[in-house]
Amino acid sequence: MSEKRRFNFGAATGIGSLPGEDAQEAARTAVGSFETFAFLPELPARGPGADMIGRTAGLLVEMYARVEPSGWRLGDRPGRDTRRAHSWLRQDLDALEEHTQGYQGQLKVQAVGPWTLAAALELRNGEAVLSDPGASRDLTGSLAEGLRDHLAELGRRVPGAEIVLQLDEPSLTAVLRGQVRTASGYRTHRAVDRQVVEAGLREAIGVHDGPVVVHSCAPDVPFALLRRSGVAAVSFDFSLLTERDDEVIGEAVEDGLRLFAGVVPGTDAPLSDPAGSVMGVRTLWRRLGLHPGLLPEAVTITPACGLAGATPGYARKALAQCVRAATSLADNPE
Repeated sequence: MSEKRRFNFGAATGIGSLPGEDAQEAARTAVGSFETFAFLPELPARGPGADMIGRTAGLLVEMYARVEPSGWRLGDRPGRDTRRAHSWLRQDLDALEEHTQGYQGQLKVQAVGPWTLAAALELRNGEAVLSDPGASRDLTGSLAEGLRDHLAELGRRVPGAEIVLQLDEPSLTAVLRGQVRTASGYRTHRAVDRQVVEAGLREAIGVHDGPVVVHSCAPDVPFALLRRSGVAAVSFDFSLLTERDDEVIGEAVEDGLRLFAGVVPGTDAPLSDPAGSVMGVRTLWRRLGLHPGLLPEAVTITPACGLAGATPGYARKALAQCVRAATSLADNPE
């Protein structure tokens, strides 16, 4: 095993976003659905500042962003959009604190990772931060400092929890492949060197002494790069895996990397029986030649992606399905 530490993750959890605008109801759902692996919910339906980019932009230290017609753009000073992001986050933290009195277990908090943030935030000229290596480094440093403060506050509010940091990186593969479009839409930004990407991830991961998960529900998740960067787990949409991923996933599991397998649809869809939800995971294990008894130690069950686009009733059912599917996997790994 590499120097990466092994962590005993819970059997099931959510991704982060939930439908609706009620922070109290969201906290009740996120905590009540999982006895030992709750999460801080995000409610993007409330509008700018509650979306994943705006929420994370609000965490930045000495960097500020505002909403423009084209998206979030860096500015000189905090404005109403920054204040709104701070307000939404305080509401969510207050609700979480209320519903985690006496909580003992893992508690996951999500933020956008440095490369997806650099691909989404604009410089003053309208181009992505990604277009400027110096600005990208400054953004990563600001994010790291903001994450450090955010994690400390969460630890004060829920002192009995083991905090798990999740970095959302859905644009990571596009950054590595040079597929992020310029402001004109006619060109793409140059691919970022893999060593530079890895260094940026390491800086963000390094702010937390506990386990860090990187989540992407995009195709072709770079498992090998993430493993080298030092994350404890990778969260992904299981339906997007192909057999060409087998070798790198097998190596990652043997190296101690945890898989957060997104097997429950993120939007309203018919749900199979719990065993059916994890049938593909069992098939993958057999294909890799891994011992079935390793499954509960290596896999956490989640929705395929965030649940913001689901109905509230389905979102609750999906989280409950994750718990039942994880139990099925533990009780009958073969």
